Amino acid sequence: MLHKHIDTEDVIRQAKLSPIRNHHAKPHNIHTLAYGSRYATEDIPKYKLPEKSTEAQAAYQLIHDELELDGRPNTNLASFVHTWMEPEADKLIVENMSKNLADQDEYPATMRIHARCISIIGDMWKAKGAVGTSTIGSSEAVILGGLAMKKRWQAKMKALGKDASRPNIVMGNNAQVALEKFARYFDVECRLVPVTTESHYCLDIQKAAEACDENTIGVYVILGSTYTGHFEDVEGMSKKLDQIQEEKGWDIPIHVDAASGGFVAPFAFPKLKWSFDVDRVKSINTSGHKYGLAYAGIGWVLWKSEEYLPKELVFTLSYLGAEEQTFTLNFSRPACFMIAQYYNFVRLGKQGYTSIIENDLDNARILSMALEDSTYFDVLSDMHRAKGNFGYDKKSSPETKHGATVYNPALPVVAFKLSDNFIAENPHVKQAAISTLLRTRGWIVPNYALPPALDKVEILRIVVRESFSQELVDTVVNDLIWAAETLASSESSFDVDILMRKNNPVEDAHKMDIHEGTSHGPSGRQC
Repeated sequence: MLHKHIDTEDVIRQAKLSPIRNHHAKPHNIHTLAYGSRYATEDIPKYKLPEKSTEAQAAYQLIHDELELDGRPNTNLASFVHTWMEPEADKLIVENMSKNLADQDEYPATMRIHARCISIIGDMWKAKGAVGTSTIGSSEAVILGGLAMKKRWQAKMKALGKDASRPNIVMGNNAQVALEKFARYFDVECRLVPVTTESHYCLDIQKAAEACDENTIGVYVILGSTYTGHFEDVEGMSKKLDQIQEEKGWDIPIHVDAASGGFVAPFAFPKLKWSFDVDRVKSINTSGHKYGLAYAGIGWVLWKSEEYLPKELVFTLSYLGAEEQTFTLNFSRPACFMIAQYYNFVRLGKQGYTSIIENDLDNARILSMALEDSTYFDVLSDMHRAKGNFGYDKKSSPETKHGATVYNPALPVVAFKLSDNFIAENPHVKQAAISTLLRTRGWIVPNYALPPALDKVEILRIVVRESFSQELVDTVVNDLIWAAETLASSESSFDVDILMRKNNPVEDAHKMDIHEGTSHGPSGRQC
């Protein structure tokens, strides 16, 4: 075979002289100093891509400075999302942030870790042979759980020769918006059951049972209401559905939305029956980035066995290399946060998780009792009360069993309002002003209405997370009392609206014209 010698350096040199490179002829002036760049005296790009480049250091500093105006994660008491991990976890995240969890063939070690996480969570939820997947969060996970219930119900109805075009799903109207999204996006009638004080502001299992019929694909039961932290009665709902099956033949499954409670109940309330040891529970979702103690970007959904995950929902792909299966709403997503979850499993174990969750609950109980002792506030959450004792009008000591205190099982969430006596003495005080004044001290504490039927009652809510120490509990109690006394001592009502931002930052960014009385789609619910 003949070969001709080619001088590769000469070929490259000629290519560089090509006219195609003329657009690089004029060098750009890029300032390396953020405050010496053009953006020190001009607006940074907001709505259009800039014509010229900017030095990395300058771009970083300018964006960094703007983000400094955000609230501090540690004093954001509104969010369930975890905001702190150990430096070793941070290091793992940075090392693996470029890995795509969807590419199973390229990252086999990552896939093994993913499989281990499913096994660990399945064991934690008392399942043998569970099947599941990671997700971006519990919103995606709870939708996947709903889809599986819908497909199984449709297959059952078609096999019986019955109409499969009118599915419905039952849930309390305290449900987080993702549950309603499933119903709306996937053409399932959403049967919202009103909550009451008697049902502890969450699902009334008797009314939920009454809402079921042969077209009910399942019942969403929430282990940890986002409003007040109460656990809904999974075992009680299961027994009601057992009665329905005995009387009418309708076999209705339960999906447990354990977005927060999935990592609380196994460690703080190990004897509580709510997971796969309840026969009617076929699927469960949770957020690894809540009490799973990882950063935002990881959720999980598991089915008791492959039997409950319809094969038609699982896609088999081969174009990335080896044959792989997937059941998610999105495809590409970072692997690093799943790896961070596994770090927590290895690092903490049962001992570590139990210690952290019990500390959270202890701090939440101390906060609850301090608020009640102030007489300025009534506490609607019941996690600091004796098991079986509910309602802020009942002040009783927690019962003990074998020397240990027994409390109501719930999330470490404190939901409270201005007390009836305080409002009677200070009718000019608006509760929303408490939230506004707390922001001047750096705290983010939301004020919002309870679910429909109880929406005349507004509550403040504090989510106690790992980073919320006893010292911070003391400080926020002092600041809450300060806010209440400041408002009470004022001669007139505090106009909260003056200090509240009315415009929408998303609409601002897109220069949308908002006209009074117009609507831009359905309103959302608190989360």
